[in-house]
Amino acid sequence: MNWFQHAAQPVDQAAVDRAIARQNTLTKPPGSLGQLEQVAIRLCGMMGDTPQPDRPAIVVFAADHGVAEENVSVFPQAVTAEMVRNFSTGGAAICVLARNIPASLEVVHLGTVNDPGPLPGVVREIIAPASGNLSKSAAMDSAQLNQAMEAGRSAVKRALQAGRNIFIGGDMGIANTTSASALICAFLDLPADQVSGPGTGLAPEGVAHKADVIGHALALHKAQMTDAVETLRHVGGFEIAALTGAYIAAAQAGLPVIVDGFIASSAALAAVKINPGCARWLILSHVSAEPGYRRLQQALEPLTGCPPLIDLGMRLGEGSGAAVVLPMIQIACRLHNEMATFAQAGVSEG
Repeated sequence: MNWFQHAAQPVDQAAVDRAIARQNTLTKPPGSLGQLEQVAIRLCGMMGDTPQPDRPAIVVFAADHGVAEENVSVFPQAVTAEMVRNFSTGGAAICVLARNIPASLEVVHLGTVNDPGPLPGVVREIIAPASGNLSKSAAMDSAQLNQAMEAGRSAVKRALQAGRNIFIGGDMGIANTTSASALICAFLDLPADQVSGPGTGLAPEGVAHKADVIGHALALHKAQMTDAVETLRHVGGFEIAALTGAYIAAAQAGLPVIVDGFIASSAALAAVKINPGCARWLILSHVSAEPGYRRLQQALEPLTGCPPLIDLGMRLGEGSGAAVVLPMIQIACRLHNEMATFAQAGVSEG
């Protein structure tokens, strides 16, 4: 059995039951804090009776995609490496968010066509300059897939060793919405035109071309995508596989995860398909503006137990949506932990 098939930690159902009972005694009408109540209850199952997700780790996985040569993005492939440098110097959106939450921030460089070389704050786990062009060949061979998933697992281990108690995974990779869309289509048996979207800003004709590329890839690999691992190998990408590995490893270690938008959620879907028990450790952060996200949400929400917490029209990636949601989750836990009960406050119950 491969490591990623080992069981996830069970959540503490007794702590969940106690959390539900406590919510019903706090000085408010039951359910009046909406999803804040639900996320606090879920975190009690993950972290115990007084959850305090106050030591967050953010890890951004960066890699290039061979399918970029099919002109499925408005940005040149050089942007991936340029953004790795931007992460290193603290100029990207996720850097600003990490400084202000605050959270630790690590970037894992899995391979770019233009290698920026060693950089401060960047862990080099180079697999290849880019994944294979999924419209012509498998995105990864078995060794590359294992290396990418292991990179995700290693990032979780480092976060745990540093005493971090909640995990956010981010992504950077030009053309990665093509890989993510192909994964979603394969896992959910959907046609490409129902999932393909503008990504970084494609015009309608560009979206149609992207759907054609994805449709061709799905037909090419259909016979080989015999299980979830092979599906990820054939139409995924290095950073998506690393996120998949990270989510599974976090669930195995009992580390709560906040899932970002379209790319990260495609990896979450892969993780759940490979290891179903990890779903209970995933908190969906926000509704991505990428059109295919709604299909993804319909698949993930029943498995994780809660809908995404916000919808701000975001579609940046990098882990940015999850980072924006984290303070809300922390507030939800403080409300749960610190509010007075009716009995404590001497307030009459309804």
